[in-house]
Amino acid sequence: MRHYHTFTEPVSSVWMALSFLVFSLVSSPWPCQAEGATQIFTLKSSVEYALKHSTQILSSKEEVLAAEANKKKEFSEFLPKLSANYAYTRQDEEKKGFTGAVTSPENLYGFTATVDQPVFSGFSRLTQYEISSLGLDVARLLERQARQDLILKVKKAYFELLQMEKLEKVAQQAVTQLTAHAEVARNFYEVGMIPRNDLLKAEVELANAKQGLVVAKNNVLVAVSRFNMLLRRPIDDPVAVEDVMTYGPFTQAYEGCVETALKQRDEIQVADQELKIAEKDVRLTRQDYYPSIDLQANYYKKGDNAGLDGGDGISNRDEWDVVATASWTLWDWRKTHYNVREKFSRLAQARHKRAEIIDSIQQEVKEAYLRVKESEKNILTVQKAVEQAQENFRISEERYKEQVATSTEVIDAQTLLTKTQTNYFNALSAFNVSKARLNRAIGIEFVAKP
Repeated sequence: MRHYHTFTEPVSSVWMALSFLVFSLVSSPWPCQAEGATQIFTLKSSVEYALKHSTQILSSKEEVLAAEANKKKEFSEFLPKLSANYAYTRQDEEKKGFTGAVTSPENLYGFTATVDQPVFSGFSRLTQYEISSLGLDVARLLERQARQDLILKVKKAYFELLQMEKLEKVAQQAVTQLTAHAEVARNFYEVGMIPRNDLLKAEVELANAKQGLVVAKNNVLVAVSRFNMLLRRPIDDPVAVEDVMTYGPFTQAYEGCVETALKQRDEIQVADQELKIAEKDVRLTRQDYYPSIDLQANYYKKGDNAGLDGGDGISNRDEWDVVATASWTLWDWRKTHYNVREKFSRLAQARHKRAEIIDSIQQEVKEAYLRVKESEKNILTVQKAVEQAQENFRISEERYKEQVATSTEVIDAQTLLTKTQTNYFNALSAFNVSKARLNRAIGIEFVAKP
């Protein structure tokens, strides 16, 4: 028995250990099975994610590819074109001459190979190619514009989410503070130190604060959904963002911002390219003032059978020719003249549009710059007020506990604190968003900075 007991004890221990291991593996969640994990985004990773998945960016990239293909297509117009034709003709009967010899067989097979080479087309082919090249430049500039617009949208959504999260914490703090105050008020009321009216005030303000917290939580959820939608993520996916909503002195000069914008803004460069395209259109319309010259080389092969080996009535089964053609429209009732007049008007429109774009950019920079300075002043003003409001609430609470202050004074102090903190975070968010707008107005792409 002793020998049997010593043998089974280790076996039982092994089975128990294996059972525990299997149970642990089955019951413990595997890393790949984790659901609802919150993804943490930095400002840089948010922008990069959006740039990778945005349909607007993907569409602008496709536009660039289309412009590249169009440029290659226009270049192909300079090259010779090769065409071929194979034909079969069945006649009612073979044709014979006076001597009885066959002049045209009953069955006639023919093959023609042609090479066409444009020589001169009134500069139209060269102009079309130059226009396609300018169109490619415009497509690339518009792609860069789309990138900058998306970066600004992501930054706005990012800071809006941070703002809503901070306001939720302010609302939660208000609920906590008013809950504590209501508890103190109830204790005072139960021992007869305060009238019921004071207790009711505290409880009403607590209920209002709880409603405000519900609104704040919903605002966070809305901001999360907007952020996810912009990044093309599932709208209800949880997300966490790194807190980069900070303040630093803004030292850029307005004149420097305007100067940089006039050099960097893609809209001005697009207007410049469109102005060049309008000039090319004038030149393209003038092509009808010039003759067009084309060169064509043909090779012919004939036969009375599918093998094109000649036959009766076919004097020469192989032959070739070269044809040079010059064509010129001498009178079109001044159609070309009016076309040129129209293109000159389009050119003038392009110049006016460019001037309007410059004015609009200057206004945009001015407005963005003033918004940055405004929000910066608000931050500096309210920063000190937050400290004062916190101290005011602390003193009011202590005074109320000692019954030298009323419940109304505590509630007023708490309301003032909540309002001041809300103003601070609103100003901080506005400052960061305004800087992002100014960066966009200047035309410089900042990915990792607000």
